[in-house]
Amino acid sequence: VRLVQSGGGSVAAGGSLELSCLASGLRFSLSAVGWYRQAPGKQRELVATITMNGTTRYADSVKGRFTISRDNAKNTSHLQMNALKLDDTADYYCNVGLLLPGHWGQGTQVTVSS
Repeated sequence: VRLVQSGGGSVAAGGSLELSCLASGLRFSLSAVGWYRQAPGKQRELVATITMNGTTRYADSVKGRFTISRDNAKNTSHLQMNALKLDDTADYYCNVGLLLPGHWGQGTQVTVSS
C-alpha cells in the first residue's frame, strides 16, 4: 500500500489550499478516507472523513470551510481548505483503509500566516 500526498504549503490567513492523496496497492473504491492533522505540540486529530459511499463528516473546527472528496476512478482523495485560519497550521495526513485509521500518507505541511 502506498499513499502519496501532494499540495500544501504556505498561505495567508483567509486563503485556500488543496491537498491530494493518491492511493495504490489497495481497493480504494472500497475504502474509507480520512484526513488528519497534527499541530506542533498537539495530538493528531481527525479533520474529515469520507466513506466508500461518499458520506462525509467534519470536525467542528473545519465545518463549512473544508471539503473532502474522492475520485475512485483516479484512486485519489482531495481536501479543499478555504478560509484558512492560523489554527489550521499543522502537518496533514491522509489515511485510507477499510476502517480508519488505516494506512498513512507521508504527511504534508500547511502553514497559515497572518
